[in-house]
Amino acid sequence: MSNSAELTEAATKQVLDHHLGAFAHGIEEILKDYDDSSALVTPDKTFRGREQISGFFKAFLDGAAPAFWQAFKITSMSTVRDVAYLAWEAKPWVTLATDTLVVKDGKIAVQTFTSFSA
Repeated sequence: MSNSAELTEAATKQVLDHHLGAFAHGIEEILKDYDDSSALVTPDKTFRGREQISGFFKAFLDGAAPAFWQAFKITSMSTVRDVAYLAWEAKPWVTLATDTLVVKDGKIAVQTFTSFSA
């Protein structure tokens, strides 16, 4: 792997790590990973820009009971250049969820998210 690819991958991992840690600190910390050109794609809707993405995460955080966070477990995580992939669960609420993040200039440019429940 070239030095620039290694640096890109390290930057992607840094954004992913921050994103995962941000949930413990609330919506403002989560939104630091996005800018107004970011998009979050879900099966139901595409959220564009920080304002719409903020609404998605506010609803997500408001709907997650404290026990949800105790059950949260990452089952797979990897980064390749500017792409991060995460699979996780929070049983019994979420049996499988995946996130894919495309990172550009230290921000999540595009994120996909889907989840399944039993």
